[in-house]
Amino acid sequence: MTDDDVLQNVGPRLRALRQESGATLADLSTTTGISVSTLSRLESGQRRPTLELLLPLARAHGVALDDLVDAAAPEDPRVHGRPIERDGATMVPLTKQSGGLQAYKYVWPPRWRTDSTEQQVHDGYEWLYVLSGRVRLLLGPRDFVLGAGEVVEFDTRVPHAFSNPFPEPAEGLTLFGPQGERMHVRARPQGR
Repeated sequence: MTDDDVLQNVGPRLRALRQESGATLADLSTTTGISVSTLSRLESGQRRPTLELLLPLARAHGVALDDLVDAAAPEDPRVHGRPIERDGATMVPLTKQSGGLQAYKYVWPPRWRTDSTEQQVHDGYEWLYVLSGRVRLLLGPRDFVLGAGEVVEFDTRVPHAFSNPFPEPAEGLTLFGPQGERMHVRARPQGR
């Protein structure tokens, strides 16, 4: 759609909004300070809309400027991340953009990493919300068992490791910045 097509569609949209509200051209003129003649020409397409005319009209109709000019619809906001298998656990990306804060859903199978207590260290912070099941977090010298509905947040420069030594699967949501994403998603496990 060209700019001319977009601008040509403004007039009918303005007329429809005015008629829906039951306002006359005179009513709208009083509200906006735009002459009846100019409003009539805008609605009929005989006058090209300008920002100076559209701003008060958008306010008068209680709509966003985009609604008047029929800006392109936003892209589909749904995230269709491909699951990433890593060391037997599954990570599902929940954010589209790269860089910045990233969100993932984790699925840990039963008895995942039961004998692994090796803790990792990297720059950043991590946040985890347990959706279901239980997750073990080793954080430095401390040992935590997190259940559904529990949340942890910690500095990832503290040695840490997650595991699921329990007989049921566990699921969680995690947030971390670029350093944590590189560590969790892109780094290869030792020995590969």
